[in-house]
Amino acid sequence: MRCQKTAEQKNMHDTEKLEQLIEAILFYRGEPVRTKDVARAAHASDDAVSDALSRLGETLHSRGIRLVREGEFVALATAPETKETIEAMRREEREGPLGKAGLETLAVIIYHGPLSRAEVEYIRGVNSSSILRSLSMRGLIEKIDNPKDRRSFLYRVTPELPAALGVTSLAELPNFTAVREDIAAALNDKEAGEVSASHTHDE
Repeated sequence: MRCQKTAEQKNMHDTEKLEQLIEAILFYRGEPVRTKDVARAAHASDDAVSDALSRLGETLHSRGIRLVREGEFVALATAPETKETIEAMRREEREGPLGKAGLETLAVIIYHGPLSRAEVEYIRGVNSSSILRSLSMRGLIEKIDNPKDRRSFLYRVTPELPAALGVTSLAELPNFTAVREDIAAALNDKEAGEVSASHTHDE
């Protein structure tokens, strides 16, 4: 009887740990994630992740953050009852100045988009999720599927951006070609370094 109780407690503890891990994964990604990719990141089975997501949904039911499930995707979102406050903050983000971080992130995507969030953050050296969200809300950038990795998205400028910048084509921007080449070289160096590190680790 005691062994049975101990096993049940362990299973409950494991489920709680998985629930916590999934919440952290979704918070970190800050965008819809395929459930199978959540399972892969958490090193858990699809069934275990499904159970943990159900528990997480119940846990967050009365909180300011809710779990949203749509088909094969799952994400964290603000609670419906916070809509007015969140909309006011969004209006402020859309109408206020971009700021240095916003301009820097936009320039990175302009000069070497489309890019994944990880690539943007590598170039900038800081977390850029909130800035990318702000630029998306302003209609300056948009998300598209990543053909190299279905677990992530790419960010590219919208067709409306050149007009917003007062040009007919992004190629008219100062040093457009040279800057694109510099950023491409930086990303190539990153990829080469990762391959080298991988080979060293394998040896």
